[in-house]
Amino acid sequence: MSATVATRRNSGATRRVREPLVSRGSAMLIMAVFTVYFLLPLWWLLVASSKDTGDILTTNPLWFADFRLFANIGDLFAYRDGIYLRWLGNSLLYAGLGGAIATLLAAMAGYALAKYRFPGREFLFNVVLGGVLVPATALALPLFLIFSQVQLTNTFWAVFLPSLVSPFGVYLARIFAASSVPDELLEAARLDGSGEIRTFFTVSMRLMTPALVTMFLFQFVAIWNNFFLPLIMLRSEELFPVVYGLFGWNNQLNQLPELRGLVLIGALLSVIPLIVTFLLLQRFWRGGLGAGAIK
Repeated sequence: MSATVATRRNSGATRRVREPLVSRGSAMLIMAVFTVYFLLPLWWLLVASSKDTGDILTTNPLWFADFRLFANIGDLFAYRDGIYLRWLGNSLLYAGLGGAIATLLAAMAGYALAKYRFPGREFLFNVVLGGVLVPATALALPLFLIFSQVQLTNTFWAVFLPSLVSPFGVYLARIFAASSVPDELLEAARLDGSGEIRTFFTVSMRLMTPALVTMFLFQFVAIWNNFFLPLIMLRSEELFPVVYGLFGWNNQLNQLPELRGLVLIGALLSVIPLIVTFLLLQRFWRGGLGAGAIK
């Protein structure tokens, strides 16, 4: 009898051991497939960017031929007096400054909706939720008509000012502020004589760090990849962001085939700021989430 019971226990333990192994193995396999799926285009872009223009379509697309990556970068920077560097700087300005200001404005609006009671608060929040559901392309034409009335089309402000609005950022800031900023802490700051603005910048923003980083990353990527708004707003090549500038080069490949290599190396370099931004800010995610868990 005891032997039978022991055998059943051992078989049950074996099943419990095998099931987690199968689950982990399946999860790892799925993650590996998706990793290859996402990294394969970047690998192809790196390989293609290191080739001569004539080798891009005639050699193995997933392996190197004549490695001249740095020479191609030099050709890209020298082409037309370095217009690509101008586009890259424009994108950094649009996305970096626009993302930072949009994050601050959204954080202040979301914090106010979460921590202050005033008439029409829920109505305003519902309007913000409605703004999240409206696609950006649907707003492009009305924005163009508005900016044309005030003579701001084909200017820096035509792309920069719309980038300062982030309905999703306001939504995220309200949800996070309501759950991570205790009302008792705000009351204690007020009793100590701290004003509302000082309390927000010195206390609340520190507690909202994970949400702020998320908002900035989303807004940075959205502005960096924004294509339709520059398409209808800008005509001067000096104001183009890098995405729209590369699109213009790509449209000229039939007349200028030598631009193919410049488009590829330009696309590769345009990905680097997004990767660097994420790597620099991910530690604030971990730190903020860990601090919230300890509390």
